[in-house]
Amino acid sequence: MKRLDKDKKELLFAGTVLPANPLCLNEQRQLDEEGQRLLTKYYIASGADGIAIGVHSTQFEIRLPEHNLLEDVFRITSEVVDSCKIDRPFIKIAGIVGPTEQAISEAELAVKYGYDMGLLSMGGLQDLTEEEILKRTEAVAQIIPVFGFYLQPSVGGRIFTYDFWTKFVAIDNVIAIKCASFNRYQTLDVVRAIANSPRRDDIALYTGNDDNIVADLLSLYKFNVDGQERTVQFRGGLLGHWAVWTSKAVELLKLVKDFKANPSHEKWVHLQVLNNQTTDANAALFDVANDFHGCIPGIHEVLRRQGLMKGIWCLNPDEVLSEGQYEELTRIQNDYPNLNDDAFVNEFLKQQSSKA
Repeated sequence: MKRLDKDKKELLFAGTVLPANPLCLNEQRQLDEEGQRLLTKYYIASGADGIAIGVHSTQFEIRLPEHNLLEDVFRITSEVVDSCKIDRPFIKIAGIVGPTEQAISEAELAVKYGYDMGLLSMGGLQDLTEEEILKRTEAVAQIIPVFGFYLQPSVGGRIFTYDFWTKFVAIDNVIAIKCASFNRYQTLDVVRAIANSPRRDDIALYTGNDDNIVADLLSLYKFNVDGQERTVQFRGGLLGHWAVWTSKAVELLKLVKDFKANPSHEKWVHLQVLNNQTTDANAALFDVANDFHGCIPGIHEVLRRQGLMKGIWCLNPDEVLSEGQYEELTRIQNDYPNLNDDAFVNEFLKQQSSKA
């Protein structure tokens, strides 16, 4: 059983920015390895302290036999992280999906390429009972530390009961949960389960609620557990939204941490404004108006405009920007210049060109 290194666990619990890495393709919809490496270098340079690959933003289709790209993206991303010789702890997270046998195989592949954790999706398992999914989690946790993933139903996830989460957090080597239910009630189920667990101090809660990023990071939850007050909070975020404008995401988390350490009304007002701006930006990025159909192309389009991707191609040719989404992305770019990191990216690309 692989365990998370002490310094990386401390980083995870201190809270950090974990972008969900997209898949970089060329016009023939084949892997653009050079572009894939560039993206990972961008996330490292941005100040993120980890990366997630093989996840929803990387396109689940990478696992289909006609593409067979999962091992390639695991290998490439790990190689880039190692070659950069990062002088700080950096967490490599591998996306793990599918029924138990597939999930075990992907966990073993992640360990082979030196990943620290597996982001274990519970999506696409509609035929399994909650008990079967818990046994699947136990099997994966025997191989690699588990980062649970509560994926919203709109993009293939399912709703779980509070009882499920109380059992989930009890599993040894489950050390984090990404809550991406996009629902306050379902988010509370996860938070309350952690608060009531004897393992409450061993599980880091991360937001994946792209509709509520800043509010989640600011939230404090308090519960009465056996006569004692227990507090749970989101430590950081593992987000597809943070696959773009990543250096600004790093700045945002610093602002949140600064507010928590030294609160003031002025900082609170500023963060409330940022929260609403971020949610508005996410609506365009993730194509909320069209039930998230263009969420991956939306990420690609922002990266394309910055010069970090050559195009917005997806493995599924039907995954394209929705009608009006391009214009919405232009609107948020113009309305919220404080959210983008175009200047940072320009400098980053200049540095990469000088090294070539």
